[in-house]
Amino acid sequence: QVQLVESGGGLVQAGGSLRLSCAASARPISDYNMGWFHQAPGKQRELVAAITSGGNTVYTDSVRGRFTISRDNAKSTMYLQMNSLKPEDTAVYYCALARGSANTYLTRVDQYPYWGQGTQVTVSS
Repeated sequence: QVQLVESGGGLVQAGGSLRLSCAASARPISDYNMGWFHQAPGKQRELVAAITSGGNTVYTDSVRGRFTISRDNAKSTMYLQMNSLKPEDTAVYYCALARGSANTYLTRVDQYPYWGQGTQVTVSS
């Protein structure tokens, strides 16, 4: 059973930065597609960014240019660097993992069988 553990959430003022981490028990994580999703109260869980096993990345329009997804294969950890945070970024952030190809982005919730427990990000205005 694959385990994913997120960390790095918290309370930050608008314009600030946070870095989320997702430690994976799967080895090596370079064999997997991974993603960050967020879910605000009363809303559906949505993709923030994804990275393929080949290292290709994709972002939702609202975070492109502000957020960066990356991974450290040696540490089996994926990151989400979040800059220029806005109050509308407030949500629980989840990391997810799935088998996938190097050139296929997995952007839907139902494409990921493994999920972390989530970490709260709150951005104050």
